[in-house]
Amino acid sequence: MPRRNDLHRILLLGSGPIVIGQACEFDYSGTQACKALKAEGYEVVLVNSNPASIMTDPEMADRTYVEPLTPEVVTRVIERERPDALLPTMGGQTALNLAVALAEDGTLDRFGIELIGADLKAIRKAEDRQLFKEAMERIGVKVCPSGIASSMDEAKDVGASIGTFPRIIRPAFTLGGSGGGIAYNPEEFDAICKSGLDASPVSQILIEKSLLGWKEFELEVMRDLADNVVIVCSIENLDPMGVHTGDSITVAPAQTLTDREYQRLRDQSIAIIREIGVATGGSNIQFAINPQDGDVVVIEMNPRVSRSSALASKATGFPIAKIAAKLAVGYTLDEILNDITGKTPACFEPTIDYVVTKVPRFAFEKFRGSPAVLTTAMKSVGEAMAIGRCFEESFQKALRSLETGLSGWGGDRPEPTLEPAELERSLRTPSPERILSVRYAMVAGRTDAEIHSLSSIDPWFLAKLRRLIDAEERLLRGKRLDQLSSDTMLELKQLGFSDRQIAWQTGSKELEVRARRNTLAIQPVFKTVDTCAAEFASSTPYHYSTYERPVGRINTKGDLVFQAPTSEVSTDTRRKLMILGGGPNRIGQGIEFDYCCCHASFSAQNQGYCTVMVNSNPETVSTDYDSSDRLYFEPLTFEDVLNVIEAERPAGVIVQFGGQTPLKLALPLLRWFETSQGQTTGTQIWGTSPESIDLAEDREQFEAILRELEIRQPRNGLARSDGEARAVAETVGYPVVVRPSYVLGGRAMEVVYDESELNRYMNEAVQVEPDHPVLIDQYLQNAIEVDVDALCDQEGTVVIGGLMEHIEPAGIHSGDSACCLPSISLGAEALNTIKAWTKALALRLNVRGLINLQFAVQRAENGEERVFIIEANPRASRTVPFVAKATGVPLARIATRVMAGESLATIGLLHEPSPPLQAVKEAVLPFRRFPGADSLLGPEMRSTGEVMGWAPDFGMAYAKAEIAAGDALPTEGTVFLSTHDRDKPALIPVAQRLIALGFDLIATSGTAQTLSAAGLSVTPVLKVHEGRPNIEDQIRSGGVQLVINTPIGRQAAHDDRYLRRAALDYSVPTVTTLAGARSAVEGIEALQSKSIEIHALQDVHAGAESR
Repeated sequence: MPRRNDLHRILLLGSGPIVIGQACEFDYSGTQACKALKAEGYEVVLVNSNPASIMTDPEMADRTYVEPLTPEVVTRVIERERPDALLPTMGGQTALNLAVALAEDGTLDRFGIELIGADLKAIRKAEDRQLFKEAMERIGVKVCPSGIASSMDEAKDVGASIGTFPRIIRPAFTLGGSGGGIAYNPEEFDAICKSGLDASPVSQILIEKSLLGWKEFELEVMRDLADNVVIVCSIENLDPMGVHTGDSITVAPAQTLTDREYQRLRDQSIAIIREIGVATGGSNIQFAINPQDGDVVVIEMNPRVSRSSALASKATGFPIAKIAAKLAVGYTLDEILNDITGKTPACFEPTIDYVVTKVPRFAFEKFRGSPAVLTTAMKSVGEAMAIGRCFEESFQKALRSLETGLSGWGGDRPEPTLEPAELERSLRTPSPERILSVRYAMVAGRTDAEIHSLSSIDPWFLAKLRRLIDAEERLLRGKRLDQLSSDTMLELKQLGFSDRQIAWQTGSKELEVRARRNTLAIQPVFKTVDTCAAEFASSTPYHYSTYERPVGRINTKGDLVFQAPTSEVSTDTRRKLMILGGGPNRIGQGIEFDYCCCHASFSAQNQGYCTVMVNSNPETVSTDYDSSDRLYFEPLTFEDVLNVIEAERPAGVIVQFGGQTPLKLALPLLRWFETSQGQTTGTQIWGTSPESIDLAEDREQFEAILRELEIRQPRNGLARSDGEARAVAETVGYPVVVRPSYVLGGRAMEVVYDESELNRYMNEAVQVEPDHPVLIDQYLQNAIEVDVDALCDQEGTVVIGGLMEHIEPAGIHSGDSACCLPSISLGAEALNTIKAWTKALALRLNVRGLINLQFAVQRAENGEERVFIIEANPRASRTVPFVAKATGVPLARIATRVMAGESLATIGLLHEPSPPLQAVKEAVLPFRRFPGADSLLGPEMRSTGEVMGWAPDFGMAYAKAEIAAGDALPTEGTVFLSTHDRDKPALIPVAQRLIALGFDLIATSGTAQTLSAAGLSVTPVLKVHEGRPNIEDQIRSGGVQLVINTPIGRQAAHDDRYLRRAALDYSVPTVTTLAGARSAVEGIEALQSKSIEIHALQDVHAGAESR
């Protein structure tokens, strides 16, 4: 069937901010869909609230709305743009739920809009737990013994009918298992059922009998309008049932299925997609198999492109989202050509001759109070993927891609000794560390059968892991490096052992192992991901490394000759630029850095370079096969990056765009480029030199520069012992900010108010050593923080790209604070000082490209503003995409051209751009995922993503940002106030404005007294320890619409934690700073007095030159 000509304009919904369960993979799918639909000649209208996504770049869609993803706002877009169809399957659960809401409220019918890809009936049948269960019964596919509940009474009835524990609770229409979990007793059952009913937009949960210990599989399935169905990829979870598939180590293709079992899953998948009625596109179907008798049940189906679709696409090379978009507009699979081969149609099922392993990355250390235990509710913040010729190779490569300090599956440090009881507990309990506990158990002499009985990990995987232990024992234990033969080295490398592991085991250094390998001619070869196991040649250079032995052949004379392994890297005569990506997403380093890497590639391609991307993150646009000229799916380690450099010999390498991951490699790479071997590649690091980057990161060297430039910084000191820390804090003066040196995302950073808190921090949070000092800074109270992104070229021209004023005060991590562009409250003198210091530092650090600086402005009672510098980072920052969207100036693209040697004058950017609208960036925080964690903001970053709101005035821009973040401000009701004594005088004007806006006020006794004394009407309410009914009762009974709570000091923060948790549980917006409260009041005022206006990116920046 040819493309549909009755459709002209198609509306695409994005997935909004990066959250746990819905991350960069939907930027990847949305970007692919935009490109595919535009290539077919359709006009694309996009709505997405995430400014850090590639899909919201102005050239991706014809009309781009960076607006909140709510039915009201999308209806406004529909009224203005009048699309013919809505494609809801590319934006995760957010887009799917939004499409359902627009269909059910009549909006789509009213404007004659057709749902394409999946219609309302199919979405309901797949997502509604009861309808799905009935559909499966009709086609004879087994589902787990279960029941549906829409209330707590119904949940108890279903629980009674199941009878036994544990039970699994799965909410309907949610993402990443949000609100669900495993209940092991009646108390947990009640709590999880309640959170599940709250999390489900339709208040529906599925309660299942536990299948803990069963094996879990996923199949990625595609269907077209002619009812052709292909299985794109099978994926197997290494962890047994009970761990969300996003939190499990997964392997593709499935490894432990017999052919008969695989065919049964395949047949059932085809029957399911047909019964559910997903007319076109990709679906993800999850199964469980009982290892005892082979019994199969279906767990669930996602009638859309899913998280696993990105993994399956990167694993096979088959572009699921792109093909799904084409199928949605009428094509059939046999009419679409496979981009990778350029010859085969998309109805050819992918075949792969390698193994892919995905390992999740976690951030439990940022959510103290929440146990590091994995359940059916997803908690990982990112993932790494690796490709190898066998499971062992891809598994070890994936572990070293995680960037958690592992060089593989252990063997790079002393083995810990665990008590037998502790070891058994760690094998029974699913956690991020369980895979290492398997190793410790093997080293301790436990058999595979014992480990299987405790962990339920399949014996096949355990046998493969045992091979790694055996190889270490047989090939490495007690050996010197010069004793390793070529056969030994080859076997180790084929099993995925890194040079660092071999170095540790042989008492040598990593580069010595590399030299030994080269001497033995054991070098990696690069193979191609081609979708067809080399049956057809690939037209896209998408590579992975592996190790092969020479191939023996009989020549025409009958002699046996050996041919060295050959790489599949093709030649390209253009100058090459290599970009090092950011690796797995984590808090502090997410999609913003991938955005920068993509822009570097796009910019360099426009300048005629052949671009080479190296990354290990399967979720991102940067690892799409058509984002760069060449893609290497490899760990971002020194060894693996050198391998690619030697294969490609690029003219330049960019290390400043991928966050801390490539920056950690910058100095080692620079030193290697200076060696005779490095010089043969002709490669240089482009942009700011690694020495300058190190200069800015080294506290003592940076201080010397500030003194030289007469730039003021907060009083500070460096402590290498507990005693030094106390002395420095006394000199600096409490409160102080303490943190370890060299951190990402403010990890282990805290504000401490007295010596007892400092002592606790030194004991609990850090291990202070001479090589790892603790930094102690004066905490600037009542200061406004400012972020600046600037560009500097080789001619010494410095241009500020964006100057952002933070809404939360200094002391809240910049990644967790809302910020606005342009500044709304700073005086001209302070702004001029900030700009002058920015230019001076950019020049002194010899910046080539981007630099991010953070300042604090302290305002005295007489209005005088004093500026302090907090830090300077001569690299891309997480604010670059936001600034680009707000100003229309693509900073990362321009920075790439500057790194390549162009001047800002040549590029045409000599003045700070002026944003046409007031823009506000708001952080999105994952506290609901971590029961027990406190939602109080501090100097340690905990947000997973961001949204943007913009409008002609600050109040409406802030209100829109809060709506987009899922924390819509109320316009009526009751506000609860509880502040520290120091904040009480400043709270009075906020309270006055709230009363003027029509709100009722309730407050704890101390705050109520202050407000009453000021003549304000306020009702006192009890704290929890004071009796009942108290504030928690009022929150839980729906009597509070906004919480303003500003505790100061550890004890006060602890005392009020219960009410912040109650507000979180009941989705009551909570503000924990007075600056945030003032902004909230402005937002409420705007919502009461004006209607929300929408703005297309292309209209806002009309006339902006393309760079």
